Amino acid sequence: QVQLVESGGGLVQTGGSLRLSCAPSGRTSSAFAMAWFRQAPGKEREFVAAITWSGGMTYYADSVKGRFIISRENAKYPVYLQMSSLKPEDTAVYYCAASIFSGVVADFRPTIWGQGTLVTVSS
Repeated sequence: QVQLVESGGGLVQTGGSLRLSCAPSGRTSSAFAMAWFRQAPGKEREFVAAITWSGGMTYYADSVKGRFIISRENAKYPVYLQMSSLKPEDTAVYYCAASIFSGVVADFRPTIWGQGTLVTVSS
């Protein structure tokens, strides 16, 4: 069974940057669309950004548009989330997700979840 492994979380000051990465453990030939979600303390998990298998299409939550970039090389892993101009409200556990619906981003449907990586933005 495919598992997702995230890395890159940590502590950063307001206005700083971090890059998260996510890849399946082991070799896989599966063509997944990928996304990032996040869950802040006491809140529900929310969508952040998604990218198609080819990397040709992306979709973002309004709250991160213009600050975060999701990327991947053409039909490859890992997938990255470059986060800039970070705010304290970006503090959350960030989860990587994969979807077998490889061309869907605006209505991303996770089929596999990672374990999460904590991002803390200090004020």
